[in-house]
Amino acid sequence: MSIEKAIESLQNGGTILYPTDTIWGIGCDATNPEAIKKVFDIKHRDANKSMIILVENEKRLQDLVDVPEMAWEIIDLSEKPVTIVYESAKGLPKEALAEDGSIGIRLVKDDFCKKLISKLNKPIVSTSANLSGDKSPLKFSDISQEIIDAVDYAVEENHEKISKYSGSSVIKVWKNGQIKVLRE
Repeated sequence: MSIEKAIESLQNGGTILYPTDTIWGIGCDATNPEAIKKVFDIKHRDANKSMIILVENEKRLQDLVDVPEMAWEIIDLSEKPVTIVYESAKGLPKEALAEDGSIGIRLVKDDFCKKLISKLNKPIVSTSANLSGDKSPLKFSDISQEIIDAVDYAVEENHEKISKYSGSSVIKVWKNGQIKVLRE
């Protein structure tokens, strides 16, 4: 099964192409600095731009960040996938963080993503499967051959599925409850 191959690739510091709860993404083990650098190289992305991380449950989220009450409300009320940017993270390499130490994390509802993260037992980096600045891939056939060739493993499931979302909402939540919508 392709999920086992994806996990094996992630455990070995590799990069994967996989269907997220939004678009197709490039992922790696979010706790592996070398793997994160590979993702930046694949995308030709400026290392100052941070990536988001996917987690499968509330416990893993709380292991990585202090979750303000306002963030829980947003997660519970949001109908579309929502990425929350938190002020600071615990136990993640600096390569995964923004310059100010903040980190965007999405608690996924998608079954495939949940299973992948749960079986890996670590958070996964998620960034759109395109070269920096190009259009985000809503389906597998939108992904450039350059990206497909650059990753260590491409998940075989869901190639025909077309994403309902071109990305997640992105909302920064400060510890004091202040919020700012960065992307609707």
